[in-house]
Amino acid sequence: MSEQRSKKDYGLGSVKTALSVDEVARQAGRIAAQGPDRKALVALADGAPRLHIESLTAGYGRMEILHQVDLYVGQGQSLCLIGPNGAGKSTVLHSIYGFTNITGGHIHMGEREITHLSAKDKLRHARIAYILQDNSVFPDMTVEENLNMGGYLLNNRQAVHEATEQVLEKYPRLGERRRQRAGVLSGGERRLLEISRALIMQPEVLLVDEPSIGLEPRYIDRVFEILDDLQHQDGKTIVLVEQNATKGLEFADIGYVLVSGQVAMAGHGEELLENPEVERLFLGG
Repeated sequence: MSEQRSKKDYGLGSVKTALSVDEVARQAGRIAAQGPDRKALVALADGAPRLHIESLTAGYGRMEILHQVDLYVGQGQSLCLIGPNGAGKSTVLHSIYGFTNITGGHIHMGEREITHLSAKDKLRHARIAYILQDNSVFPDMTVEENLNMGGYLLNNRQAVHEATEQVLEKYPRLGERRRQRAGVLSGGERRLLEISRALIMQPEVLLVDEPSIGLEPRYIDRVFEILDDLQHQDGKTIVLVEQNATKGLEFADIGYVLVSGQVAMAGHGEELLENPEVERLFLGG
């Protein structure tokens, strides 16, 4: 059974209702049959998408996960993907960054098509960075050494050093621990390090996979505060997948509901939070 919980409890508290996984999938599939059109998606990106995907079909090997997916997000906007397990949320991020087998459709940054660029070329030339959901710090390296690894594509060591110093200045918590092994950091500090390491290449777009996964509730708000600062102070465009759908939609300008590899619903984050179908199936209403 998949338990549905009341909002803002980060997975704690009493159960309000319970639906089987199969029932959630069945009802979500019904919603998917009425998915939004491309014009509505473009409008959510204020009519000027910076990163956009059209008719994307992709998967792993011979397994097709995404079916004709469209996605549009404007410069300095945030977009959160929610939906049931196996819906293809992380596969969207993987496809943008070059980790899947793309068999149809296109991915653009502005006017430039980047569909089949390698992951390193998407970081170097398209300025897209991917922040993994798994614990990806190098525990035996210092905080500073971990940050330096974020500049592995830069040939100029001085540029890497300067970018690292800017990050350490921006986040004093890391600056205080620059000589410490990353393995001794708290869960929240490690997540901050992972996000900060992605900034060394000065990306324009951040793909963030499950930013709250594995964190204690006291660290979750801090991580979203960091992402909010990167969006609104530094102008980053953020596309994220978040297991805590309520938290993700509270944060994001735009929300997409994915079901069975298709965009079933889309709207402003606050609108989806108030949508009774989304609340009942995905937010624990």
